Amino acid sequence: MAERNLDFDKVINRKNTRSLKYDFAKKRGMPEEVLPLWVADMDFVTSSYIEDALIERAKHGIFGYSEVQTPYFEIVRDWLKKHHGWEVNERWLIKTPGIVFALAMAVKAYTEPGDGVLIQLPVYYPFSEVIEDNGRKVVSNTLYLGEDNLYHIDFEDFEKKIVEEKIKLFLLCNPHNPVGRVWREEELIKLGDICVKHNVIVVSDEIHQDFVFKVKHTVFANLKKEYENISITCTSPSKTFNLASMMISNIFIPNQQIRRKFRKELDAAGISQLSVLGLVACEAAYSKGEEWYQAMLSYVADNIEFTRKFVEENLHGVDMIEHEGTYLVWLDFRKTGLSADELEKLIIHKAKLWLDSGKIFGESGIGFQRINVACPRVVLEEALIRIKEALK
Repeated sequence: MAERNLDFDKVINRKNTRSLKYDFAKKRGMPEEVLPLWVADMDFVTSSYIEDALIERAKHGIFGYSEVQTPYFEIVRDWLKKHHGWEVNERWLIKTPGIVFALAMAVKAYTEPGDGVLIQLPVYYPFSEVIEDNGRKVVSNTLYLGEDNLYHIDFEDFEKKIVEEKIKLFLLCNPHNPVGRVWREEELIKLGDICVKHNVIVVSDEIHQDFVFKVKHTVFANLKKEYENISITCTSPSKTFNLASMMISNIFIPNQQIRRKFRKELDAAGISQLSVLGLVACEAAYSKGEEWYQAMLSYVADNIEFTRKFVEENLHGVDMIEHEGTYLVWLDFRKTGLSADELEKLIIHKAKLWLDSGKIFGESGIGFQRINVACPRVVLEEALIRIKEALK
């Protein structure tokens, strides 16, 4: 049986499918007719092997409490070893209904109300939300845009913030969403050594680890035994295979004491078994989805290049930030001279697009827009043409 779902040019109508991306424009204060390229959700049909596995399980017709045994772990382990050179242990694994949920559990497990939690703005906005919503304080080691058109870390400020704010927990985003940066080994080692020195626990959100281009993804916990000992590594098939609504993430915590605290918060939140369909989808994705994954990755890489070329040739005053990872491209509109509000109006009401406004990623994101390029080329081209026309 061969993979059937390899036509990424095919446009699929997702309206009226309970899609957050397509069916909630009006509810979210957008014009009804906007073209959505915002949330990190691909417009591609997932691997046919995942489809078949879900249909087969659904036919059984009984959906009682479900759990997985060792073969599930082995499938996840083999994917991580093959793609990222990381050997994991079954004892380390805790499954959660999503990575944002895991971030919130970590904030509750390792800090007290009023404590500062360190992040690197502009970053995926739920990082700030899970900190503030749990009564903690956001402390940012803000990234800076270098002359090489890549974002960089101010390591001096990183350590200064840890010391001054008495930081116990750092949320790392790698690959970094939204700036598209894949942190290099030497950068992660600098961060890691500082965290070890000051007893800081690191939650490494590596959900986009399977989307790296021209560079290699490095698992933070895999660099040194000391890092493994302070790490919570968050992984999931949900971005790679577009399974967000399946609510399945695989969290690896090697340190027994740290793991115990995390599990205690999970128990306090009333979480035990997850959805059987999520477990089935994860197994099918990692055991049979390779052909689909490689074809999709190649298509997305071409979309990124298409975007780069289009921006350079047609969008005057707009720069595309050098892109290394994720399928979310970071566009810099600051040279257009538009204020944050004017830019919002231009994108939403003139271009009729729903993108993610840079300001939701923190103050350092003002003047930027995040665009999701994991869609058929014709849809992406339409969106970029709309920006071009609106800027005229």
